[in-house]
Formats: sequence, C-alpha cells, structure tokens
Amino acid sequence: MASLDEELMLDAEEDAREADFILSQLPADLQERYSKDDILSLMELIVEYYAESGLLDGNDDEVEIDLEQVAEAVCRKADTYGQGDYKADEVFFVVQADLDYQEQLL
Repeated sequence: MASLDEELMLDAEEDAREADFILSQLPADLQERYSKDDILSLMELIVEYYAESGLLDGNDDEVEIDLEQVAEAVCRKADTYGQGDYKADEVFFVVQADLDYQEQLL
C-alpha cells in the first residue's frame, strides 16, 4: 500500500502528464499564452465544476457535456478566485482537450 506522500506524488505526476497533453492539443497561439501552471489551475476548476454540477452523480453511461457551458463556468470561477482573467472561447479548447484525455483513459 502506497503512503500518502507516494499517492500525492503519483497524482502530481499524472496531472503533469495531463497538462502536457492539453498544452499539446491547444492551437499554437494558445500554447504560447498558457503556461503549464495555467493549465493545472484550469484542470482543478474543471474538476470542481464537474463535481458541483452533478454531472458525475448519475448512473448514465452517456453524459451530455456542454463544453461551452463548462468553459464559461470555469472562467467565472477563475475570476472569482482571482486566478486569472481567462476567455471562455479559449478555455473551451482546454476543456475539450481535458475531456479527450479523460476519454483516452477509459
């Protein structure tokens, strides 16, 4: 059984791989504007949105996710938390790449 420190390290490594994947999927102009730290922050907000929205609560095999709605909510949260002034039309690509990454894991 892994210790808490080991689990946290493994989670951080997985998050870093996901952030790298997301960055690689962004249009070139966004790759220049968004840092890995930006992506990691947005990933946390995306997870928070999914948890709060109830999208993950159902037992449906297929869940409809409105990527534009997620992007807008993430931008509002980032602004509320003082994490940055992101644009929903740009964050849309982050949300889409995040979902693509998650689907690869299934």
